[in-house]
Amino acid sequence: MPLFPFRRRSTAFASGEPSDAENPPRRWGRWALVILIVVCLHLGAMRWVGRAQQPVNPPPENPPVQVELLTQKPVAPPAPQPPTPAQTPVKPAPTKAVEPPKPTPQPKPAAPAPTPTPSTTPAPPVTPIVADDDTAQAQAAAIAAASAASAASAASASAQAAVPASQPAVASGDKFSVPPSGELRYDTLVNGVMNQTGTIHWTNDGQHYEMVVSIPLPFVGPYVYSSKGHIDTFGIAPDQYSEQRGRRAADIAVFNRETRQIVYTRTPNSQPLADGAQDRFSVVMQLSSLVRGSPDQYKPGVTRQFSVADNDSNEVWALETVGDENVQSRGGFTTARHFTRLPRREGDKRKLDIWLAPALGWLPVRILQTEPNGMQIEMLWADKLGIAPEAR
Repeated sequence: MPLFPFRRRSTAFASGEPSDAENPPRRWGRWALVILIVVCLHLGAMRWVGRAQQPVNPPPENPPVQVELLTQKPVAPPAPQPPTPAQTPVKPAPTKAVEPPKPTPQPKPAAPAPTPTPSTTPAPPVTPIVADDDTAQAQAAAIAAASAASAASAASASAQAAVPASQPAVASGDKFSVPPSGELRYDTLVNGVMNQTGTIHWTNDGQHYEMVVSIPLPFVGPYVYSSKGHIDTFGIAPDQYSEQRGRRAADIAVFNRETRQIVYTRTPNSQPLADGAQDRFSVVMQLSSLVRGSPDQYKPGVTRQFSVADNDSNEVWALETVGDENVQSRGGFTTARHFTRLPRREGDKRKLDIWLAPALGWLPVRILQTEPNGMQIEMLWADKLGIAPEAR
């Protein structure tokens, strides 16, 4: 007869501890409490992550109905300054000739007075009046000056009348005002989660420009987009555009104005260069320049087309005006005009939204890129590192 069961029972009774078979509800209650606490913690963490991933400024789902389509055309030069009246050189007033002093007549010996007769009485001498000649000369000079002034006014009026006839593009050109140079800082977010600070370096001297956009991404490295070129009759005109994502080599697109072709380093193909063609980031400043020139023209539903080159292709973008909205950034809420890119083709899931703020000189206060997989890369206005005098 085995002794182990007896010994175990006697040991349990001797120690006074209840066995597992005698109190199962208490042990299961402890495990249920632990499981409940862990589940609650997981639910709280998931809810916090879900709130953090939600964008602070979600874009509207449906853009407004298109009411007007604007195509690319030459921009109007700055408004001419009012002509200043021609200044007629002032002729010095004619000076009166100074007569030399007359010699003092010597006294003559007295002579017998002749007998006066009516026929021999001499007439009184006539003294020439010099002042009348001077007055005539002054009047002649005044008449000549008035004639010259009237001729200058007539020439100016005829020149003004000839300007609209010789420059018809000025009346139909887009009003344009390039933003001044500045170093702009933006808070960057990936799927709504705050990331490092990005920058936009923008310089404009009235003839040439340069734009460098740097967006840091964790574990990948910074995304750097560079665009440089000049300013022509269609506005901003890129000469070279490059993209460098992380540690990969940069992909470059060259805008050859002589052959009117866009060539790429990523592909051997080339495409025609359209008038007013832009790249992915110069189009932001081109839009800003157009809105700065005529903000009242961009009402909800107004759409403008741009020819935009990427690092391997060129296509037409249609940016539609959504309307004025409040954008929340580091400095609080800012009123901005929202523009969204319409789908480029059927099934296009990549989106682009731009907000331009009048309080910032119509610079972008928010840029949101939505990738086809749903990832969102966002830039929110932080502040200016520096600003140069405005160059138009």
